[in-house]
This record gives sequence, structure tokens and C-alpha cells, in this order.
Amino acid sequence: MPTRKLPTPSETRATYQQGEAAVVALVDELNAIIRALETPVDKNSGNSSLPPARDGLKRGQKRSQRERSGKRSGGQAGHVGQTLNMVAVPDEVVVHSVAVCGRCQMDLGGVGVSGQDKRQVFELPEVVLTVTEHQAERKTCPGCGALNRATFPAEVPQPTQYGPRFRAQLVYFHSGQFIPLQRTAEMVAGLYGQPVSEATILNAVWETARTVAPVTEALKKYLVKTPEAVHFDETGARVNGTLHWLHSAGTTQATLYTIHRKRGSEGMDAMGILNQRQGWSVHDGWKPYFRYAVQHALCNAHHLRELTFIAEQFQHRWAVKLRHWLAHMKTAVDTARTNGHSALSGEQLAWLFHRFDVILNDAQDEIGPPPLMTAARRPKNTPPANLLHRLREGRAQVLAFLTNFSVPFDNNLAERDVRMVKVQQKISGGFRRFASAQAFCAIRSYLSTARKNGLPALTALTLAFAGNPYSPPCLSPVTAV
Repeated sequence: MPTRKLPTPSETRATYQQGEAAVVALVDELNAIIRALETPVDKNSGNSSLPPARDGLKRGQKRSQRERSGKRSGGQAGHVGQTLNMVAVPDEVVVHSVAVCGRCQMDLGGVGVSGQDKRQVFELPEVVLTVTEHQAERKTCPGCGALNRATFPAEVPQPTQYGPRFRAQLVYFHSGQFIPLQRTAEMVAGLYGQPVSEATILNAVWETARTVAPVTEALKKYLVKTPEAVHFDETGARVNGTLHWLHSAGTTQATLYTIHRKRGSEGMDAMGILNQRQGWSVHDGWKPYFRYAVQHALCNAHHLRELTFIAEQFQHRWAVKLRHWLAHMKTAVDTARTNGHSALSGEQLAWLFHRFDVILNDAQDEIGPPPLMTAARRPKNTPPANLLHRLREGRAQVLAFLTNFSVPFDNNLAERDVRMVKVQQKISGGFRRFASAQAFCAIRSYLSTARKNGLPALTALTLAFAGNPYSPPCLSPVTAV
């Protein structure tokens, strides 16, 4: 709970002079502070917007926001498992012969085989780079004496170079799996017996970023115009020791990352999506998002975590009720969608909205009236009062998923998109140059989009180095809102 500034002696006297109502309001406010201090609850990823990394090694089990399904843990009925099955035609067969009888020691060398027991070992062959030499012939014309040279293929511009699959793996290790440069070089030397320099890896990264630039530009246009709800989020990233902000925008089919020194509207404008978009846009309710003339939808996962904190910190019954009612609303939408419906019935909607409003009215009774404004000091609202105000003011954005099935309940897609960026920061730290951060954003946008469309990252990178970067189906054509 945020620490409040206690009144000074002069402020207390000024309140006393204003009469009984002002004194009672001040005492109520001080009692609220005392109650909060008596039962302190630390904020964590389960009851706030703090990331799981901030939880540390604290003891205690976090409560999941998901409702229990009633199913046992583990594989469910009908689940198709995966196992290592034998192949019909192995690459190599090793026969183990029976030389003598194990009981009487009789020689069995000339006895026919009646059957075999089989076991198969799946193993990697020793991997080494294959070198293909291109030879361009030179011929002297017997007629005019001119020297003629054959032309090398366009993909072979240098006397020595690495092929597209090998360079794709360098980028995959470094930008796909977040392995630092030095360790990437060590890994390649260990796997293939081929030493590579850090500069070689960086050159492959720069080349990939340049090659996929047309795809990322098309992704931006798609995210501006698509009727599908676009999820937005932002997270901190350090560039040359200075805090910058990585902005994320994505759908179920596409992801775009950009980086900027500002977190708010300046960085959002530079991304070039929100300031041009009109359709549904899902976010966490941070104030700068509301500058844009889009259809706003708020993340209810954030609301569930805040309600959990209020229930734990303030023991408010309304927070528990609303947490369960939001989960019930989501279940109603999921059930209707599973049954083939595209909307809830009018009666369902009326009841769900009515019950939501009743709980908010109960919340106001439980929270009590706002503290009186005094001449000496301006009172500060409590976290429950702040959340209640936001839920009332943004009722349409909070419950947009009820009236439009294309709007998701939460912003978890955006949080999943930025999760890999945080993993990169934990492994490799920040970026030395802003251009390196931009290249990382371009490559991660490309790889995340490929993954969402079922294309493995290594395959997508190989296509890029072959001069044919992957373009998802959603980019052709782009449907206007």
C-alpha cells in the first residue's frame, strides 16, 4: 500500500478549527492507515502487475487467478502422447550373433536364425561443414583473342563465405535463443569444429535485420488496419546503460517490436500504430493509451490481480465477489463460443451487467464516502477507491469482451510477446548500441510472427538468408477496418 503523508501539527489544528466533520474524516483516514499497517501484504506477481522475476525466492504459494476445472492433473482422456517409436528402415543395422549355447556351450555357428529381438538407438552423426568450391572457367576466344570468364552465382559474391543454413544457425543461436556472442562462437566451434569470430555473427545479424525490414514494415501496416484486436504493451530495456522502452503490438498472427527512449505517447507515436489505428486495441489501462481514438479494451487479468491485493490487504468482500463474477463472465462467453454462438442473449447480458453494477454499489458502501477536502491538505484515495473509480468510469472497456466476442478477456497475448524480451535481458543484459536494439526488434518481430503461423524459427531464418523471407498469410491482403 502506498505510504501516505501524515498531517503536521499545524494541519491538525487547522482541521480542528473546521469543526467536527473534518476531525471525524481525519480520524477515519488515520484509522485506515493503522488497519493497513496491521495486516501488511506484499505486492507480487499474483496480486499486482509486478513481473514474476520480482517475486524472488520468497516463500508462500501464489494463488492462481484461474478457476478450478475439476480435472486431475496430467494428461487428459483423448490426449495424444509422444514417444520414441521404432522406424521401419533404419540407416544402419548391427547384428549381434549367438556363438554358443548358454546352457550346454554347444557351438551355434552353423545354426539358422529363428528370429531377432530389436532395439534402436537414435543418434546424431558427427556434423562437419561441407565445402563447395565454385570454379568459373576462363577461355580465350580463338577468333578475336578476347578472354572470357564464366559468371559466379549471385549468392557467391566472396572468395570464401558461409552458406545460408550456417548463417541462419548463427542468428538462431544469438537472436533466437539469446546466447551471447562469445558463447555462440564457442558453441559453433564445439558442434561443428568450425571457429567463427564474433564479427561474423554480428554481420549475420545485421544482414537478417536488413532482409526482413520489408516484412516488419508490412506488419506495421497490417496492425494499423486489421479488424482483429491488437494487443499492446511496453517494457524497459537498457541501451548503453540508459533506460529505453521496448513497445510491443501483436495479434494471434503477427508481432511487431520497436524501441524508443520514451515509454509514453512519444514512443507510441514513433511506433506508428496507435496514432493511425481505429479498431479494437487491448492494453492495461495506462493513461497514455487513452490519448488515441481507438476502440479501447482493458485487460481483466490486471483487474483480477488488483482485486486479489485488495481482498488480501483490506479484507474487502466486494473484491472477492467481483473477482469471481469476472471469472463467471469469462466462462459464460467461452461456453457460448464453444456452443457455436457469436453473442450472448439479451437476458444473459442484462443479468451479467446488472450483477456487475450491484457489486460496484456494494463496493462503494464498503469503501465508504471519500474523505472530505480540507483547506490544509488534499486527501489521497485508497487503492480500493481508485480501482472502483476506474471500473466505473471504464465499464464499457472493462466488459467489452461480453458484448463483442472478438475482444479478448485479457492482454495476456501482449504479456507473452514481451516475455521473451525479458528472457533476453536476463541472459545477455542490455544493448551496447541503439542500432543493435533496433536489429533485435526487427529479428524478433520476424521470428515471433513466424512462430505464430507455425513456421519454425530456423526455417524462417534460412528463408531470409536465401533471399526469400517469410511473409505470413495475414499480410496479403491487408483488410481495412
